[in-house]
Amino acid sequence: MTKRGPVSEGTLARAVAGGVLTADQVDALHALELESTRSQPSGPADSEQFRFISGFSDIFVTIGLALFLGALAYFTSDFGGSIAAGAITAVASWLLAEYLTRKRRMALPSIVLLLVFAASVFLAVAEPRTRFFFFNPNVWGWPAFFAGLITAAATALHYRRFGVPITIAAGAAALVASIIALFVMLAPDLARQATVSLVFVCGLFVFALAMRFDLSDPARRTRRTDIAFWLHMLAAPLIVHPLVSGFVGAGNLDTASALSVLAVFCGLALVALIVDRRAILVAGLSYAGIAFGTLVSNAGLTSGRVPLTLLVLGALVLLLSAGWHVLRRALLTLLPVALVRRLPPHT
Repeated sequence: MTKRGPVSEGTLARAVAGGVLTADQVDALHALELESTRSQPSGPADSEQFRFISGFSDIFVTIGLALFLGALAYFTSDFGGSIAAGAITAVASWLLAEYLTRKRRMALPSIVLLLVFAASVFLAVAEPRTRFFFFNPNVWGWPAFFAGLITAAATALHYRRFGVPITIAAGAAALVASIIALFVMLAPDLARQATVSLVFVCGLFVFALAMRFDLSDPARRTRRTDIAFWLHMLAAPLIVHPLVSGFVGAGNLDTASALSVLAVFCGLALVALIVDRRAILVAGLSYAGIAFGTLVSNAGLTSGRVPLTLLVLGALVLLLSAGWHVLRRALLTLLPVALVRRLPPHT
């Protein structure tokens, strides 16, 4: 559809004179324009927007998908086993996407169908009985490695066909699973000590990929911003958990460890503000809560530990939400101009 500009008063006057519009219709248009102007938000717009649901029909269809695909997986698993259940569920998800995604363009059902498709492919290939197809049948990690690779290839085909933004993140998650499985197989002696570090490195690569999409669309007007959103959602736990797991351990923190966790959380908050993505900040909230709860207990307020922690976390989230744009504006003034131009504006 051709993009149209605003209609001038002179054009409206000529429309009335020519009988195209009546004077009452012009007055009604002016009232509608005034109402639309007043309804616009006065503050800066939130640049981290994505299409998740377009109406209640999305929720209704998603409920139907959950019931249908869940029952289909159950019955096919009974008759043909886990491999058949995964394969048939993946095919059914693809066929349903031909209508709900490709034709109807329904947001939430499209996301659910993609996740079910990717999970079904991965589970079908990684099913324990498939280990007999890969090298030593006593080695359980190879099916997971090949499952990740095959799932990544399947999601690439899915994206080429349907273009659902979350597909890139699903493929990246499959590749991360393959990398971790391969490392566990090749270096079992180092697996326990180095797996956490490997997860962190994978998280950094996913974050870098997300930033590549973000920096290519600083105005966040194209599909690339939705792809970046889901990649940030994947990168956040991969980065946050390895960073603070060493401090948290089994949950028994001392005061120094709790302060260290809060310092990490503040650093994550700065990163989140600079790139204008809240996922990494949300991923660190639970750890910040554990750290603050430890400080409260060490201060002798054991009886009110949980409500006080929730109160402080809730207040922190509200304060960050209210002052997000003000804080971003202050931080962006400290960064190089060349970088700031590639980041989303603070207004």
